[in-house]
Amino acid sequence: MPEDTTAEQAAPEDLWRLRRSIDNIDTALVAMLAERFRVTREVGQLKARHRLDAVDVAREEAKVARLRENAARAGLDEDFAEEFIRRVMAEVVRQHREIAKKG
Repeated sequence: MPEDTTAEQAAPEDLWRLRRSIDNIDTALVAMLAERFRVTREVGQLKARHRLDAVDVAREEAKVARLRENAARAGLDEDFAEEFIRRVMAEVVRQHREIAKKG
């Protein structure tokens, strides 16, 4: 969908500066997620080699609790942070199960 260039052109320089900052942060977030999944794929390979379960419930719950605390300290909505990390963890488990199936 094309951007409204008229409105975009009328935006003050501060808005452009903030948007560039947001774009840079989004790029960093994607890079961090990619790195996280690279590491968790290694964990999945290790678990598969040692025939460990793809899910570690105790670790997941401890991670969620720690993330909620971090979110609260950072002034973020704890429920949002939990939803986010649970989605990430669900993808990790999916990948671990896929790795285990491949042997």
